[in-house]
Amino acid sequence: MDKKTGPQTHCNLQINNQEIPLDLQVETKVSKRRLLLHSCCGPCSTACIERLLPDYKITVFFYNPNITEEDEYEKRKEAQLKFLNKFNEEHSEEDKVDFIEGEYLPDEFYEVCSQYADAPEGGARCTECFKLRLEKTAQAAIRTGHNLFGTTLTVSPHKNYNLVSAIGCEFAGKYGLEFLDMDFKKKAGFQRSIQMSKEYELYRQNYCGCSYSKY
Repeated sequence: MDKKTGPQTHCNLQINNQEIPLDLQVETKVSKRRLLLHSCCGPCSTACIERLLPDYKITVFFYNPNITEEDEYEKRKEAQLKFLNKFNEEHSEEDKVDFIEGEYLPDEFYEVCSQYADAPEGGARCTECFKLRLEKTAQAAIRTGHNLFGTTLTVSPHKNYNLVSAIGCEFAGKYGLEFLDMDFKKKAGFQRSIQMSKEYELYRQNYCGCSYSKY
């Protein structure tokens, strides 16, 4: 924001040509709830953020140690930041979306998922991956003063909504938080994410992220 060197002035409200002093105006705007939203990638976050923005003050938590190749991780983080920067330019200060990056430690992913290397996509390995990322999101919510957290994972048609929902609710109970239990695929959410990714010219990956899902 530009700094002003002189005293700031405010416009008073006028009703029926009568000016109402600023200090007598009644504040009617309801504050939005603060939400820590785990994002699996920039493209998936697009439609989710658009849908949530009217009701929530959003902070994106980009925590994805499952993207096991560092160059691929950087591409996806860059796409996330590219979207947020452009999106924020289009919105008012109060609607701007904040960004937090979790630690990028692929070893955390391998530690919990390597034993399921031969599991089919969408099976036990993915379950453990969801648990890892959602528990870290819950822990980050506590550290950052959020009592509500959610995830963009459910916008993908390749992700099991019921499973993600159950895991999110489990960690909400464990840490005394609320989980935003929403299936973002509904109302053509996935299709909207594709459309927005094209509009914002975002890099879209063709696999989930881990070395197991790539081949």
